[in-house]
Amino acid sequence: MAIITISREMGSAGIPISHKTAEKLGYTLVDGDEIRRVAADYGLSPEAVEKADEKPPAFVETVDSQTEANFHRIELIILEYALRGNVIIYGRGGQDLLKGIDSVLRVRVIAPFEERVERWAEREWLDPDLARVLVRKSDQQRAGFIKYYFDRDWVDPLNYDLVINTINLSEETAVKLICDAVKDRNLTQRKDNSKKILQDLIIRKKIETDLFSKGVIAGLHQYHFHVAVQGGKVTLDGYVHSQRELQEVLETLDKVEGVKSHTNNLDIRPFQSNPREH
Repeated sequence: MAIITISREMGSAGIPISHKTAEKLGYTLVDGDEIRRVAADYGLSPEAVEKADEKPPAFVETVDSQTEANFHRIELIILEYALRGNVIIYGRGGQDLLKGIDSVLRVRVIAPFEERVERWAEREWLDPDLARVLVRKSDQQRAGFIKYYFDRDWVDPLNYDLVINTINLSEETAVKLICDAVKDRNLTQRKDNSKKILQDLIIRKKIETDLFSKGVIAGLHQYHFHVAVQGGKVTLDGYVHSQRELQEVLETLDKVEGVKSHTNNLDIRPFQSNPREH
């Protein structure tokens, strides 16, 4: 169940390299088009995908729970494709989403900024100044997305197995490097446990998505509520604000396929009113 994740910079040739690699290996490419193709099966409208896909939330006190739910639905799509195996996950924090799965080949495709601007202007028939703005915004948006959701530096090379600079290397060479790397025995020897880990990640993602979509937990991403799954056994840590919330959390667990049992370590901490409001 080989899995490749590809992180890319706008104008680095990540798009054609990903398509050519998928074609050469016979893999499914999970990119924006593929996510949009199956989005309706996961309760996602085209507008919801556009709002949640690879975008950090606006700086607000509480992140909209529905947008968070849609973000988790996109992650669920990626995880279920990964479980099938023989996939390339294009962007979307795939290397972070699959953290803990050692058989994943994590690739990053880069090129110098001005080279990327020139390529994007030529590809899209844009004024170079406009292309420069778009490439810079793309870099900032994707870096912000990874930092917000995964608390990671997007450009740190230590987070990738293979970093390809396309300033001198051709797309064909890049494709060959990726195809050769995914066959490395260090990756192939680690596949046995990947399926179990992915199954647990999918259960966790279903739980989180359901809690967000129901509005049971507003701001689940704010680190006060944690779901862990191992072998289908769920452990809940952190806190909720009422007995009603706790009951809804437990009822949600009962409805998620694959949950074998759960351990509830949640505290109940009522909201504290602000003294200045009185």
